[in-house]
Amino acid sequence: MKSIKTGYYIREGVRSIFTHGFMSFASVFIIVACLIIMGSFTLLAFNVNMLIGEFEDENIILAYVNETLSADEARGLAPQIESIPNVRSVNFTTREEAFESFVAQYKDKSRFDNVDSTVLRHRFSIYVDDIALMAGTQDQIRSILGIAQVNANLEIARGFVVVRNVVSGVSLTIIAILLIISLFIMSNTIKLATFERREEIAIMKIVGATNAFIRWPFVFEGFILGLLGSLFAFVAQWGLYIAVTDAIIASSSGGFIHTIPFAQTALPLLIVFIAIGFGVGILGSSMAIRKYLKV
Repeated sequence: MKSIKTGYYIREGVRSIFTHGFMSFASVFIIVACLIIMGSFTLLAFNVNMLIGEFEDENIILAYVNETLSADEARGLAPQIESIPNVRSVNFTTREEAFESFVAQYKDKSRFDNVDSTVLRHRFSIYVDDIALMAGTQDQIRSILGIAQVNANLEIARGFVVVRNVVSGVSLTIIAILLIISLFIMSNTIKLATFERREEIAIMKIVGATNAFIRWPFVFEGFILGLLGSLFAFVAQWGLYIAVTDAIIASSSGGFIHTIPFAQTALPLLIVFIAIGFGVGILGSSMAIRKYLKV
């Protein structure tokens, strides 16, 4: 009996889709468009966060040790730096190692014949967890006794943080707006079906049909429309993302800008698309038929 009811719900839902072909197409199209825009901004946010993460891996704070300290005394400051909350790792470089690295950059090394490593200082290369907290971390490092100077690219770090916050904020705002639009369109589509069948629904209520029996065909209609929209959107998003990333790689900046392979985001994106499609379809249909069940 249960399988018979399920078959009836599905048949009625499919029939209603074809009965209102244009509105059904419009609903699927709107869902596809909204999901593609949502997905595009989400993927953009992921890529921006990845680029900022790479910057965090490369952006370091250089802390120069007081020149009066020996190499062993300077190295002894490492535990104090490592204890600072935002510090991820610390590398110590002696003045001799720094001098050798500096000289190695030049072909004509004879120019450094009368120069020795004492012109440089021992230093720490410090990697942080969050560049947004870099300024505070810099101040904490500077306060350590024995640290003479601290250099950090604070302006660049602030710029990246602003970009990350703007992209994330805009993405969330647009996603919320598009969800509301999708829900509104889906609800109106189902309302059209319920309006044409309002007398049939009223009769079914009079003869004792339950609200669930009346509601489920419309829920399946929204369910199917949402599923179709999410699947079409995923395929379109896949193609669009590949086209954009290929264009970036082919451009002159392709060697400097890296993108996340779509394969890494495909499964989570598909799950989110289907979840949103289901949610919009089912919630929209439930909202649309609620009024006609109060007969």
